[in-house]
Amino acid sequence: MTETGTHRPQGGGLDEETRQMVVDTVHQLSQRLLTKQAVLEWDRDEIFPEEAVREMLSPDVGLQLLFIPEAYGGMGGGAMDCCVVTREMSKICLGVGTAFFAIQLGSDPIIVGGTEAQKEKWLGAVAEGQSLVAYAVTEPEAGSNLASLKTKAEPITDDAGTITGYKINGSKQFISTGGYADFVTVLAHTPEGPTFFVVEKGTEGFKQHKGEEKHGIRASNTSPLTFSDVVVPVENMIGETPGKGLKQANQVFGYTRLMVAAMALGAGEAALEIAIPYANERVQFGSPLSEKKGYTNKLIVPHWVNMKAAAAYIEAIARRLDTEDDDLQVEGSIAKLFTTESANRAADDAMQALGGYGYITEFGVEKIKRDVKITCIYEGTSEIQQNIISTFRWKKTRKSKGAYYETIATDMDKCHGDCDQAGCQTIAACARALNRTIDFAHVNRLTRHQQVMFALSEMMTYVEVGHAMGLRAASQADDITLATARVFASTCARLVAEKSRLIAWGSQGIDTAAVDDFVQSLDLTVLEGSVRGVIDDMDRIADHIFERAS
Repeated sequence: MTETGTHRPQGGGLDEETRQMVVDTVHQLSQRLLTKQAVLEWDRDEIFPEEAVREMLSPDVGLQLLFIPEAYGGMGGGAMDCCVVTREMSKICLGVGTAFFAIQLGSDPIIVGGTEAQKEKWLGAVAEGQSLVAYAVTEPEAGSNLASLKTKAEPITDDAGTITGYKINGSKQFISTGGYADFVTVLAHTPEGPTFFVVEKGTEGFKQHKGEEKHGIRASNTSPLTFSDVVVPVENMIGETPGKGLKQANQVFGYTRLMVAAMALGAGEAALEIAIPYANERVQFGSPLSEKKGYTNKLIVPHWVNMKAAAAYIEAIARRLDTEDDDLQVEGSIAKLFTTESANRAADDAMQALGGYGYITEFGVEKIKRDVKITCIYEGTSEIQQNIISTFRWKKTRKSKGAYYETIATDMDKCHGDCDQAGCQTIAACARALNRTIDFAHVNRLTRHQQVMFALSEMMTYVEVGHAMGLRAASQADDITLATARVFASTCARLVAEKSRLIAWGSQGIDTAAVDDFVQSLDLTVLEGSVRGVIDDMDRIADHIFERAS
């Protein structure tokens, strides 16, 4: 057997025509298999629609072929393709989207670390539509801390001392599709370290327990799993060498967290797609809600802007994953943190926008609100993402002597020279203010405060998303995209100003004169001046969204 590399396979993915064909298939499913009525019933009765999910994998549909390499019977889709399709699936139902994502996630350890024989066997079974798969990593006490896992895999040897198999003992928690999976990829400790194994349904000692009753994504199954003296042959150890599981798991986080961001983006957009037509139809005090600028600019436009910014960032990172030999773990965390939190707020305000109807099941918004919250939790909570972003970007900034964010600032300066209407100058100022804030926090040993690190993570996230949005707006240069970029840049500037003040003044013990010098060096009045014209820009966006006469 030959062990292959530990990165997801690179490649340009599908051509646009083929990708659109897959998207069209998803849209057809919403008319036939995943209808609104069916989705609401599954949610109400907490039903995992196993038959429907398996039909999605059948030869007649074959959605799972998207993420499986061509060599093993798939289409060889890239990160961009998977993001687009996952986003569309999640617009229909985030619960069903989670079930589909679970198959990708469960297959990942085999894709990145499996031998050719293992890939042919297990990925071949998935490609043929024979297998639901689950990713069994999370444990009751370890949560997202994979290094603290307690599940053990004890080697079994023959008389000659050759390892012939492993005996697995332990438990897993919150496993998507865990109760229905035909096989799971489970992470367990061997003497050499964490290692992935394939465990098949029906193996003696392997129990798939009843699904949890959940707040949202009720159309997905989330089950605990237990392993009691579960014996698997050595051929079920993923790869040829034990102890590589943690590395394999970490190396796909950039990809998997980007997929969660795409799921949240689809859900957030779905919520707005309910609220926007409602506002055009609902008349209050003599005119439609869509004509009331306070309503539109408070409850709809800010979230519409954030969804556009999220889409720009997700697509930029997906393109990089498809072309670069890098795991992009921090970028995956930024995509997940920004998009999931933004989509959660969008769904909340979409409920508010519908008034009492937003609270009623048949309108669909309250379901989306219940569903989308999980995206802020699974694949690492928002707080886990903040720790990752702030720690790695702080270290990168110090190591590069500020070059990392200065490069973004310089890029935005150049972009501003080519197009001075995309808010790029504001993002450049934010990046330089962020650089100075990181230095101030480091020199004054404020990075020991988690709250400071969280504040830095938000600044880093908005600056990097703003960079992607600025680049997109400058390249497209249409009026609405430019207005969207300016509104987002203004939001970024206000956040940077607020968080830098918190970091500067939030801890006593720093010389007051030093704090004053630092705050003055930021020139926050320049950042705060970016608010100029933002109401007019929001009105332009609202005119576009609601098709109002300007």
